[in-house]
Amino acid sequence: MGDSFVSRKDRIIASAIEIISESGLSALTTKNLALKENMSEALMYKYFGGIDEVLVEVVETYSKFDKGIRQTVQAKDATYVEKLIDYLEAYATYYDNYYAISTLMLQYEELLHIVETRERIAWCITERLAFLGDLFQKAMDAGEISDVISAPVLANNVTGMAMSHILERRISYHKKSFKEEYMDNIQKWMQLLQIKK
Repeated sequence: MGDSFVSRKDRIIASAIEIISESGLSALTTKNLALKENMSEALMYKYFGGIDEVLVEVVETYSKFDKGIRQTVQAKDATYVEKLIDYLEAYATYYDNYYAISTLMLQYEELLHIVETRERIAWCITERLAFLGDLFQKAMDAGEISDVISAPVLANNVTGMAMSHILERRISYHKKSFKEEYMDNIQKWMQLLQIKK
């Protein structure tokens, strides 16, 4: 496979993500994708066997960031609260720089109902929540934050906060970037949880 084949596949995936962001998952068809890529539908099959294969690659693209950011955060010499902030800030930066991909968080439910993407998206969600839950639990065990709310609930809360910010940005204009707004709320929220020494 030559570079042009690989780069064309990457462009198709980027276009698929844009279609999902602009019009929703149901709008992702080979016809719409071919139109966006200015190619025939028949040529689309040179790169992908169908829309399900495209969706699998979209989910793969979405989850590629996860492993690297977890390893980076784990390797840091920092408090658990600082690691939590760094982890959430990395995602906020990613979503700011590639806003179209952030809307996949709003498609979780539907992606779980598609056989080809169910396992990968479930893994992605489970791994993120487990990692966050582990950091919250370690922060509690270290006496950095209060244990009045369980670690899994806190993990769900910060994930839900991100989804809420993404959804809100789709329906109204915001002066601040996603990262500025989300991290401002996370910082305030974490201050409420932190144990004052």
